[in-house]
Amino acid sequence: MTDIIDLGEHRARSRPGAPDHHPAHAPGTAPSRPAGSGRVRRAVRVTQHVVTHERTRTGARLVARHGAYVAGGAGVLAKRAWDGRSAARYERFMRIAEAAGNGEEAKEWEERGRAFRAARHQRRMDLLTAPQRLAKGLLVGTATAAGSLLGLGTLLAIAEHDPGMVLAPVMGTIDAIRWAVVIVTIVWGPALWLAPWIAFLGLWNTGRRRGAAPQWALPARERDTGAPITPSIVVTALRDLGIAPLRGAIKAMEDNGAGMLSPIVLAGCGVEVDIALPSGSSTEEVLARRRKLAENLGRHEHEVHLSVAPAARTVRAWIADSGALDEPIGPSTLVTDPDTRADMHKSRAPWGIDLRGDAVLVSLWQKHLLMTGLSNQGKTASLRSLALWLALDPRVEFRIADLKGVGDWQMFDGIATVLIQGPTDDHVIQATHMLEAGVEEMAARIDLMRDLTARGWSQDKIMADPRFSPLVLVIDEAQVAYGSGARETHVTESGTVKYGAPYGGSKADSRYFQAVKKIHDQGRAVTVTTWEGTQDPTNENLPKRSREGNHIRASLVLGTESQARMALGDSAIDAGAAPHKLRQGIDKGTLVVAGDGIKLAPGQPSVTVRTHYIGPDDAKTVAERAKALRSGTETNDGAEEPAEEADHLADVLAVLGAAERMKSDEIRQRLAERWPAVYRSWSASDLVQALKPFGAEPRKYNGNQMISRARVLAAIEQRAEETEDPVEINAE
Repeated sequence: MTDIIDLGEHRARSRPGAPDHHPAHAPGTAPSRPAGSGRVRRAVRVTQHVVTHERTRTGARLVARHGAYVAGGAGVLAKRAWDGRSAARYERFMRIAEAAGNGEEAKEWEERGRAFRAARHQRRMDLLTAPQRLAKGLLVGTATAAGSLLGLGTLLAIAEHDPGMVLAPVMGTIDAIRWAVVIVTIVWGPALWLAPWIAFLGLWNTGRRRGAAPQWALPARERDTGAPITPSIVVTALRDLGIAPLRGAIKAMEDNGAGMLSPIVLAGCGVEVDIALPSGSSTEEVLARRRKLAENLGRHEHEVHLSVAPAARTVRAWIADSGALDEPIGPSTLVTDPDTRADMHKSRAPWGIDLRGDAVLVSLWQKHLLMTGLSNQGKTASLRSLALWLALDPRVEFRIADLKGVGDWQMFDGIATVLIQGPTDDHVIQATHMLEAGVEEMAARIDLMRDLTARGWSQDKIMADPRFSPLVLVIDEAQVAYGSGARETHVTESGTVKYGAPYGGSKADSRYFQAVKKIHDQGRAVTVTTWEGTQDPTNENLPKRSREGNHIRASLVLGTESQARMALGDSAIDAGAAPHKLRQGIDKGTLVVAGDGIKLAPGQPSVTVRTHYIGPDDAKTVAERAKALRSGTETNDGAEEPAEEADHLADVLAVLGAAERMKSDEIRQRLAERWPAVYRSWSASDLVQALKPFGAEPRKYNGNQMISRARVLAAIEQRAEETEDPVEINAE
């Protein structure tokens, strides 16, 4: 303060025309300062240093913290006492029920309050007669005790033949009372001295357990950056969202908006509350202001999750405890329990936990699956954890194409029948052949199912047949296939190269895309399913028809809302799913899952899952357990093209069925649909060249090139006679 005054005087003296405050000083000489001014400034600086020192602050926080514990504990006990002796509790709950518009609950609390008042009145009336009843009780008790003691003494006197024993019990009781008085006299002084301290410690402990100290007074390690969520905080956050109709409606409510909220309930590492919006406000407006709502609640955006509740015009908000989502979750049961077994049909895969802390279990039976997200966010690990669980079901066959090719799926060597690893066009071709072989398997199963159904087999009996064991086709980094320019080539007799349909690509003529589409259309019914993992979804690397054919759609963090809509669908995003709100690099392994396979609450469109991470070493351990359940599965690397040695006569006979004749073009189309890896690129001349050596080539009939079933049968019979091992012909 002295420095400020001195500075002010200096400025005043330096102004032109300012009066001289010290006329006694001679010109050219500096005015002398008071002798005590320096000591005052030093005292101020020392005081400021002491007051602002960290030790002083720590001591002040310590005193404030423990003082707040005592005061808070006293307040808590006083409130409990008041609630116990008055009807305040019932009045409070009745007002809350009325504000929420719950008339039945309000009547129930009113009835409970009336019963409490009646019981309290009866207790007070009983106090009027208490002295009389107490005196009577003491008199009766004393007489009863004296009589009992004398009776006991009489029995002792008779037993001991000593009349003096009659008063022995009475004298013993008197001695006991005397010693009790002596003990109380000794203990009374220390107890009287300790009682206030015990009461003080009780208040301190109650306040500490209730968190009565302010946040600034707590140690840094115990400080909570986010305040506890209360109804008033939620209503204030909604009021300040910047939605004019909502703000006006809250101000107009008699209960200040409390009736909008359901009871706030604990839900895992946070709380959950339903918000019934007033007329004029829409759920879409609130969902679009998620970040501002989170900031109003004292939370980060990723710590607040909003969704549309089943009730009309209601938003469900889940609000995490500050920092809780940054804590790691526990390991998977696949790692902790070596006795874990899987059953694809009847059980569910342990995948992780949801935001409430409940275990998330996934049904994979007859489910196509799509998983997408940005690069290096845990996509492969999340997809692989499901496959590792499913590998513990020895009935399931895996065919895997890892189009990254860095060994993420190497532990499935010995589990999968096909394991393709690599990012080149050759690997895309192998992956396409793998899918087309799956299409052939699917077609064969459909034919078999039709036959067994005609025989009267039930669906359960058919699914239990080993010929319908689940087949899972896994394609990781599927965007490599959708973006590949590899095309099939065919060298004609003249030596020219003829290009056929592309293997990869996202267009309708892509063999990879067509195979995925066919399996999506019919594979589920015969337990042939696809799992695709892909990065950065766009229409180019994840076609609409492909992504919408999946039953389970999961997404890690994405960059934009448009990508999120491609990954999960418009309905899930409109209802609050927001993978694009996850934090890149921090929320690794956190998925937003929509669709079938996971149990969701009624009206809930999606669930956020924090998946268990199974590292490479643990994955190898689980894979070894899976191999022990399987009988020496041989893994093919997919390098060989399937169906190179096709029997063209038998294939033509198969597609002819019971028809006597069929057009050549129709035969070729059916062959391509049934065995695309072999016949997709065939032209009409290829079919003629294949059948001509056997005399079964197409011939004109009624102006059309037709293939005769009789001539094909004759060719097969003739070929069988020429071979050493005759072939059995199924002419049916």
